[in-house]
Amino acid sequence: MLRLSLVAAALLSLGEGVLATLQTCGSAQYDPSQYVCWGNQFLCPVTAGEPLSYCAGACYSKFMYKCSNNVLTLLPAVTTPFQLVVSNPTLPIDGQPVTAGGQHWNLGGTTSSYCPTQVGSACPAGTSTSMVASGGSVSMNVMVPGGQQAYLDPYWNMGYTQAHSAYIPPGSITTGFGAYQGGGFVNLNGNGWGWVACPPQASGGGGTQWNLVAKNSTNAASLSSCTAINLKIIPVPSGTFGAWQYT
Repeated sequence: MLRLSLVAAALLSLGEGVLATLQTCGSAQYDPSQYVCWGNQFLCPVTAGEPLSYCAGACYSKFMYKCSNNVLTLLPAVTTPFQLVVSNPTLPIDGQPVTAGGQHWNLGGTTSSYCPTQVGSACPAGTSTSMVASGGSVSMNVMVPGGQQAYLDPYWNMGYTQAHSAYIPPGSITTGFGAYQGGGFVNLNGNGWGWVACPPQASGGGGTQWNLVAKNSTNAASLSSCTAINLKIIPVPSGTFGAWQYT
């Protein structure tokens, strides 16, 4: 009986600690790590580390929308090249860049690029990864003739073509992306489940690069170790290139 009483007391104490973290929004109680209260009456969830904003009865992400005079509209499309950084304050890679390497978009790490010696001083630095978007498609911001198309591969990872090649794996998706001024880079395919960051694999030699995956109904069950993120857009001046080509 004594042992059971001690267990019950411990559980009660734990429960009181959980309840103590709850806050009140109007007549409802909520966990501030999972929701945000607007005007002491409207609750919006915290998604991918972002407390969603409120506009005329709707919760929305500032990575894609804006609210003006209680009217919710899409942010304007980006018209210049841009870089991307991870946004989720709960992750150690928050603020880390999206980097190109191995025909793949990585999170953190270093950019992999190449420039022929004959290009000489006209070659961009190639130390950062940037992209351009138009009409729902996205390409790498490179000088190489023919460019490098970016795409979602059949496993829902972001890849890009090799220089001088238009080959894209069968089953890949090249459209359905949104890039918004003052917002983020959004995947609108697969019913818009959003991006997740998957930690480096232990067998990968202890690398620091995380993997970027577009979550959807077909792969959600396999991504339990991954965390939802947003991809924040950092504009790059028009007329500048990230690299001759990314490798």
